[in-house]
Amino acid sequence: MKLIIAALIFVFILGSCKNNKETYEVPVAFSSDTEETHPGKKLLETHCYVCHAPQGAGVGHQNRIAPPMAMVQNHYIDSNTTKEAFVKDFLTFLEKPSEDIAKMPGAIRNFGLMPYQKFPQEALEHIADYLYEHNPLDETGRGKQDRGKGKGMGRGMGQTDTLKNTLEQKAANGLGYALETNQLLGQNLMGILQKEGTLHALEFCNIEAIPLTNQMEEKHRAVIKRVSDKNRNPNNAANEEEKYYIDYFQKEIAAGNDPKPVVLPAGEQTRFYYPIVTNSMCLQCHGHPDKIDLKVLHKINELYPNDLAIGYGENEVRGIWSIVF
Repeated sequence: MKLIIAALIFVFILGSCKNNKETYEVPVAFSSDTEETHPGKKLLETHCYVCHAPQGAGVGHQNRIAPPMAMVQNHYIDSNTTKEAFVKDFLTFLEKPSEDIAKMPGAIRNFGLMPYQKFPQEALEHIADYLYEHNPLDETGRGKQDRGKGKGMGRGMGQTDTLKNTLEQKAANGLGYALETNQLLGQNLMGILQKEGTLHALEFCNIEAIPLTNQMEEKHRAVIKRVSDKNRNPNNAANEEEKYYIDYFQKEIAAGNDPKPVVLPAGEQTRFYYPIVTNSMCLQCHGHPDKIDLKVLHKINELYPNDLAIGYGENEVRGIWSIVF
């Protein structure tokens, strides 16, 4: 039976210790006979769910900063909407957000007009294609709701049987923990950015990022960390194994490959790694020094005297999710 998330999975097996230095084997493909993941799904999770989580995951209604993606579908797609019409309307708005062409006036009243964000045209087309064909609620495991949205929803789905404790399930669990934690952190951070600006966002990260992550650890009974080889907070410094996989993900991204989660079974526990990739919003605090606002740079140096986490461009690996469960 095909597993809906198996296409994401690569298994990495640790090599033996030689000359007191850990070595790591080449990744081995797993379940290669399963169907490939739609490229728009990954783009949606990476770029959109921070603000437009499928159903506001991790935050209450009063703390949302944008409508859930399922609500966006409700306003843009009905039983008579063709793919061509949806893609045209969707991309037209994203390329130049305007109240005149918006289909969600209630969302503008509640959250304000969505700011323009620069994304590659191909990426937007993949996201639009995916949204027309799928219901995000189905694929996050948050319940299947036949709303008539997502014309292909159910294609490749329907496998509601309980998945056994396989490496695919372990990877699905780890990815779920990472994405939900990312949404909780991201939605809170974006709310501060929109309402109070970058300086206050820095203070928020300094005080609240780890407590919010701890909240997700308690919920999932897992150790959840964001680590980097160029850390800002000393508590987020990567160990040698984590640095190895940061380097691996950096090479994968640089080669234009879609990175797969790393799953390392270790007895009754599992170690899970997944890359944290920069976008334009990240660069306000993590970009090249000459492109960061001077007041922001001063605040970074004040809060983090030994900061290493600057100098990034877009679509670069800033660190990884390191999760043990």
